[in-house]
Amino acid sequence: MNKIIYKEQLSKDVFLMGIDAPLIAEERQPGQFIILQTDDDYGERIPLTIADADIEEGSITIIFQVVGKTTTELSLMEVGDYLPAFVGPLGKPTHIKNFGHVVCVAGGIGVAPMHPIAQALKKVGNFVTIIIGARTKDLLILENKMKNIADELIICTDDGSYGRKALVTEPLKELCERNKKPEMVIAIGPPVMMKYCSITTKPYEVFTQVSLNTIMVDGTGMCGGCRVSINNETKFVCVDGPEFDGHQVDFDNMIARLNSYKNIERQKQKCFVEKTFKAKEGVL
Repeated sequence: MNKIIYKEQLSKDVFLMGIDAPLIAEERQPGQFIILQTDDDYGERIPLTIADADIEEGSITIIFQVVGKTTTELSLMEVGDYLPAFVGPLGKPTHIKNFGHVVCVAGGIGVAPMHPIAQALKKVGNFVTIIIGARTKDLLILENKMKNIADELIICTDDGSYGRKALVTEPLKELCERNKKPEMVIAIGPPVMMKYCSITTKPYEVFTQVSLNTIMVDGTGMCGGCRVSINNETKFVCVDGPEFDGHQVDFDNMIARLNSYKNIERQKQKCFVEKTFKAKEGVL
């Protein structure tokens, strides 16, 4: 069992937690993730990227957005509570080397998994441009941490409340059109954002890497829940990824698979919230 040692709310539905996990902290590399379970008996297993680690403290940082029952349940847990299942590090780590100029595009909660990757890329000498996108200013996270890493930071909001009023693909296209285009683009965020980042870079032949966050159960490639089509070949995100060539990902297939569970996810969350509210009111 792993203990929650600190907790912070970053925005309306986004939370940061520090988890006591010394072995994972020591072994993790940028791009890897954990799978956790909040309920020992009936809990769903969900993957979350490791946003940071402190080897001396023996802890890792996870950042998550409340979107379903499990993340709602996790958001209600407090410092001192224990997670009954917490496994990692999983997945293949990001390939880190000095590519030259790397553009890191992070949308919404995707800023969290991008943080250790951008940090590692900068450490080995890359010129790092970071593009952060959010629907509105209030939903931006980790701006100062990313500012400390970036050689060039561009912030976009859909409503223009902060930074540029634009989608992240707009400055990305401008960077690809420079006299010296970037050597590499890494995009992490909602699937549709990663899809259009890949579409944007393809005409300029800029290698684009995306980090896929699919449904997972065991994290070992046995259940097949995380399968995706990469260049017309079936791959498993938990063991073959989570990072793939964005120009080869069948995003439409992945998005359709994710959407097929949305109604069930919403219903489970609604039932859990109602049950929790009734329990607090003394109805149950």
